[in-house]
Amino acid sequence: MIKNKNIHTFGTQIRKSPFFKSTLNEGCVGFSVYNHMYIPRSFGDPVQNYWNLVNEAILCDVSVERQVQIEGPDASEFAQLLTPRNLSNIEIGQCKYVLIINDEGGIINDPVLLRIAEDKFWLSIGDSDVLLWAKGVKVNNNFNVTITEPDVSPLQLQGPKSLIIMKAIFGDWIEEIKYYHHKEFIFEGIPLIISRTGWSSELGFEIFLRDRKFGNHLWEKIMNIGKPLGLHPGHTSTIRRIEGAMLSYIADMDMDNNPFELGLDRLVDLEMKENFIGKDALIKIKNKGIEKLFCGFEIDGPPLRGPSDEHINILSGSSIIGYITSSVYSPRLNKNIGMGYLSIENSSIGFQANTNLENIDRVLLVIEKPFYDPKKNIAKGS
Repeated sequence: MIKNKNIHTFGTQIRKSPFFKSTLNEGCVGFSVYNHMYIPRSFGDPVQNYWNLVNEAILCDVSVERQVQIEGPDASEFAQLLTPRNLSNIEIGQCKYVLIINDEGGIINDPVLLRIAEDKFWLSIGDSDVLLWAKGVKVNNNFNVTITEPDVSPLQLQGPKSLIIMKAIFGDWIEEIKYYHHKEFIFEGIPLIISRTGWSSELGFEIFLRDRKFGNHLWEKIMNIGKPLGLHPGHTSTIRRIEGAMLSYIADMDMDNNPFELGLDRLVDLEMKENFIGKDALIKIKNKGIEKLFCGFEIDGPPLRGPSDEHINILSGSSIIGYITSSVYSPRLNKNIGMGYLSIENSSIGFQANTNLENIDRVLLVIEKPFYDPKKNIAKGS
């Protein structure tokens, strides 16, 4: 992580977001690199950031969620080619969580797909080069589409006070946006798309800025109105995302993993007539069966000092039977929790195994995930 002691330490070859100066002014003290951009990772105490999120609201610069725009007469057909999720019923103004799969059935990315218009889609991507993948797919297929990265930079405003704050800034109409839907809006001359989505498992919104020159102005307007209502500058919370069992690309999955190992069968429609990349591979994988499964864990011992995405072996006796991909101490649940892969025969709820975290031998128990609010009622606003 890059510590913010001197702005001249930031490399010119890494892109900066339209909100970069604002996050520095708000006291960001650490950045990392994601999708070839700097992303704020610390405003001080990560536990305080977590409590700000779950008790009030935080504003996060997530411009690193780059948009891959698919536009043209064949946009619907091309979007379907990229994902095994059936898109036949996606409406303009709707969002869907999808998987991008390669020809071997491996996961390239797990973006949120937004249908912007009849012939225009955005893939709001995690940390991998989906733009290049989509352009490569187009080269080898005769689709009438244009693949670009538009001038779009999202913010996340997340937390239980997010609706009150959003209404104060943009108006009461915000209540009309349903979960996983979006609307276009012009705010004081600033072109936006606002969606009821976010990477927090909390009630929240994403604000997609469509002209980067307004970046710092938009941030300041939101914070000036929001701070008296409980809004804090913040960053995506690893604690909360693990509580919600939200996947992090690279940490929890990559192209060596398939949807069935992750329990994401609902995002794969092998029966639809439309073709998609990886369909034959996924059929073979499903027919053969999987050898490992992504599970949730409770981990005993003293509280973990910080989050970890280091892959840590899980043992049964002296045999390695899996590995932890993400782990953290949850102050709300008052226990260590984690996620990772176990051999399929050892993946049942209640199974116990051993691991070593922070040089301490610990017992690991397989439990249901998500660990908090399992039906996602908080994020849905229900």
